[in-house]
Amino acid sequence: MPTLFDPIALGAFQLPNRILMSPMTRGRADTATAVPTPMMINYYARRADAGLIITEATGISRQGLGWHGAPGLWTEAQVAGWQPITAAVHKNGGRIVAQLWHMGRASHSDFNDGAQPVAASAIAIKGHTYTPLGKKEYEVPRALETNEIAGIVADYAHAAANAKLAGFDGVEVHGANGYLLDNFLKNANNKRTDQYGGSAENRTRFLAEATAAVVNVWGADRVGVRISPLNKFNDAADSDPQALYEVVAKTLSPFNLAFLDVLETLPGHFMYTEGEPVHPAIRQHYKGPMVLNGGYLLDEGSAALASGAADAIAIGVPYLSNPDLVSRLKNGWPLAAPSDPSTWYMGGTAGYDDHAVYGK
Repeated sequence: MPTLFDPIALGAFQLPNRILMSPMTRGRADTATAVPTPMMINYYARRADAGLIITEATGISRQGLGWHGAPGLWTEAQVAGWQPITAAVHKNGGRIVAQLWHMGRASHSDFNDGAQPVAASAIAIKGHTYTPLGKKEYEVPRALETNEIAGIVADYAHAAANAKLAGFDGVEVHGANGYLLDNFLKNANNKRTDQYGGSAENRTRFLAEATAAVVNVWGADRVGVRISPLNKFNDAADSDPQALYEVVAKTLSPFNLAFLDVLETLPGHFMYTEGEPVHPAIRQHYKGPMVLNGGYLLDEGSAALASGAADAIAIGVPYLSNPDLVSRLKNGWPLAAPSDPSTWYMGGTAGYDDHAVYGK
């Protein structure tokens, strides 16, 4: 029976353990240019004991970014900013992939010279966001024209190529949490009548095309995809998530990806959504390695491996205050006090990389 501390091959990634560091937005990149800052070097390097680090979500284009302080991978300066980060992770014996992100309707015109955010359909997220000009209501997005989608697919390929130049070991396509690709998947958000709307197969088309473009750059064995069947973040919702994600699983399985990263949170997690779990159906129809994420720690992760529900586990929030998380779990050392949520996203050094390793 495998444990979290046993090695595993996920595609081309030879991992010393089955604990992945989950992607977590931290907002420490330059707010004007989306260039990674020097403070991010040590943050990632200190967490290199993870089997694999998946970076915070990283924009593929100016259009696709709408989070204050989030990094990008569409310019040469951003590539240069990532290079010392990946080098530091490798020096510490780690492996790191870039999560590629288009925020879709979760962005705002304040981030993009007044240009309206884009989405599957012209339906706004309820509530507010934070822009460079302060707290504002989400805007009604512009529905993408059919002929625009190929350009965004090309942006995924461009960012994937830049990830190579930046020294990453691979990439993960962010198809979760109500952002653009997930926005196309869910029928509460996608009211299109072209080949990207209607049936589950049509709504999965954009995700498949973006994945194919990235695979063409890296090879499938260095690409992962993240999905979130039940997550209602950014007002994402589907009337029949099991039927939808059976199609998603069947569509992605032939790619022979390094892994499929399924965010489906356990009760008690801050993003928990009630509903019958979908990951067992995904496991049935997706034939490659599968990673589960969302409130798992030692006991929950071990149980998921033992039951065959997952091949590896991605852990997020505990990594914020425990840079040496694998060592703590493996040796039975106590975890540090949870990090302060007020420091998670809003920039600055406090609460970012000021957590000690065990015994220090």
